[in-house]
Amino acid sequence: MSDSECLFCRIERGEIDAEIVYQNDLLIAFRDIHPQAPTHILIIPRKHISTINDLQDEDAAIVGALFLAAKELAVSEGLLESGYRVAMNCGEGAGQSVFHIHLHMLGGRAFSWPPG
Repeated sequence: MSDSECLFCRIERGEIDAEIVYQNDLLIAFRDIHPQAPTHILIIPRKHISTINDLQDEDAAIVGALFLAAKELAVSEGLLESGYRVAMNCGEGAGQSVFHIHLHMLGGRAFSWPPG
């Protein structure tokens, strides 16, 4: 899929509305339209990377920025004390439905282990 057709690239470019809760030069974060928890935020890099398998060494800063944004969002969403979960799926069999890497940040309820 090309960047021009990618749902998340279209959100990043402002072509599709989303409730943006955080952004910087490397990434953008918005509320999931089908939340699986009271707080469910998707954190995506501005650079289109289809899956974890497509990451290159030069993408290390982007991946680090995703997790640092999750920590900042946990603070702003009031989740530090109660806890939160971050997850990234890789491939259709693991539940990835949009092929643009994204970190799910979920909180506001108890989670069990193992997931799904």
